[in-house]
Amino acid sequence: MSTKNKYIPLIIGVAIATGVVIGGKLNFTDTSDRLFTTNSKKDKLNRLIDYIDYEYVDDINTDSIVDVTVNGILDNLDPHSTYIPEKDLQRITENMKGDFVGIGINFYAYNDTIAVVKPTEGGPSEKAGILSGDRILMADGDTIYGRTITNEIITNKLKGDKDTNVRLTVFRKGEKDLLEFDIQRKDIPIKSVDASYMLTDELGYIKINRFAESTYKEFKKGLDELQDQGATKLVLDLRDNPGGFLGIAEQIADEFLEDKKLIVYTRDKKGREERTYASKRGDFENNEIYILINENSASASEVIAGALQDNDKGIIVGRRSYGKGLVQREMALGDGSAVRLTVSRYYTPTGRSIQRPYENGQNQTYFRDYFKRLRTGELADSDNIKVDDSLKFTTPKGKVVYGGGGIIPDIFVPVDTAFDNEMINYMRRRGLFGFFVFEELDKDRSKYQDLTKYDFINNFEVSDEMALRFKDYVNFKEDSNVTFVAYRDEIKRLIKATLARQLFDDNAYDEVINRDDKMVQEVILLSTEYPNFRQ
Repeated sequence: MSTKNKYIPLIIGVAIATGVVIGGKLNFTDTSDRLFTTNSKKDKLNRLIDYIDYEYVDDINTDSIVDVTVNGILDNLDPHSTYIPEKDLQRITENMKGDFVGIGINFYAYNDTIAVVKPTEGGPSEKAGILSGDRILMADGDTIYGRTITNEIITNKLKGDKDTNVRLTVFRKGEKDLLEFDIQRKDIPIKSVDASYMLTDELGYIKINRFAESTYKEFKKGLDELQDQGATKLVLDLRDNPGGFLGIAEQIADEFLEDKKLIVYTRDKKGREERTYASKRGDFENNEIYILINENSASASEVIAGALQDNDKGIIVGRRSYGKGLVQREMALGDGSAVRLTVSRYYTPTGRSIQRPYENGQNQTYFRDYFKRLRTGELADSDNIKVDDSLKFTTPKGKVVYGGGGIIPDIFVPVDTAFDNEMINYMRRRGLFGFFVFEELDKDRSKYQDLTKYDFINNFEVSDEMALRFKDYVNFKEDSNVTFVAYRDEIKRLIKATLARQLFDDNAYDEVINRDDKMVQEVILLSTEYPNFRQ
């Protein structure tokens, strides 16, 4: 039997598994009227898989058939109903929970060795004495270096049950002998608030990267600290925030809206509505608020932007948001996997659905909308934003807003093509800035040890020589021959920001980046030169 013919039964099996969604219970004794009854649909897939397990001529991994079938079903529903395999569920759950149990280090595999980029501030590794630049060689006597060591193996060695210990063997430059550390595993936060600091004497800034269980507490802590520093105005940066828990977004919107203002409502397939209103607890109701959004701000980010815009509160600055108005609920499938199924749509206070149109489920056209916006010039000029007059709504103060595909900002800021371009974004995704900066610091960390964060942000300059070394590094790693003449300032800015992150914290990264960020600078201008501006 040829290799090609050998797999024909498997292909047929997958096709049958998908096709039986519209069929009945697969029972050889079933009559035709029994075959398509409602009850028979409940176990037909299990029965088919059992037949393949026990009767099929070849050994088949039926788990893969189930995965293909589930994904095939969901692909025909909507773009945001998704299947989560068992192997991915824990990681995704931890990310949305906002913490995990571990030793608290940011690391990457450097020359086949675990190199500590930075221990988590206040975490067990930092308390035990682990430093940036340390190489972890062993965990509880087991070797965790070499070409065959995967991230999964490393993670399994370092993670564990809360309050259990792991003994690490560490190499540190300048030390004659290997070092031993006994570290107790603790809850390690996965931050959803990237930055919180003052832009001016009155204007605070908070950046949220997603809406996890811990996000509201992180946000409220940051807001309280900024108010203590004199913030009477706030920039809430939701750019590139894909969303998360709807309830968390509602809590944050409540901080800005007066009592009994409608925040959002949802409607399910039976027409049942759930409405969420602001309470009396908001701490920033009487202050200026600016929301930053872009084409990657989605879901819960759009709930906040839509709630404020529809209640004539604050100013939305940036570019049209993603356009996701569907609500998912996670449901366990009984084998360690889960499905996030769309169960309702949400609407802004004026009644807008901001969900972009979609056809045939999860098609590629839907997910490549960014390139369509780029091609039509929408990211460069607000006049190129297409609106549907039939989806026109009016806020209480008479502002015209539109549904049918994202939140259109009050103040448009075009994309910064010098900073946000394909080459730079590729290098950022590949982690090249982080790897290069680690190697630069690893040469001699003592050069930076006397620098305070304030001194670094305000006075440190990336030299032309360092920028050239980065160019050579990229060309060597990527086997390319790129030049950065047109983007030299942007490259230096990202190198400096990455240095700030590895030397200090994430806050320092954003402080460096935002000094030349067009959208942030637009808000500073609005809040200082036009303090009474209202859309």
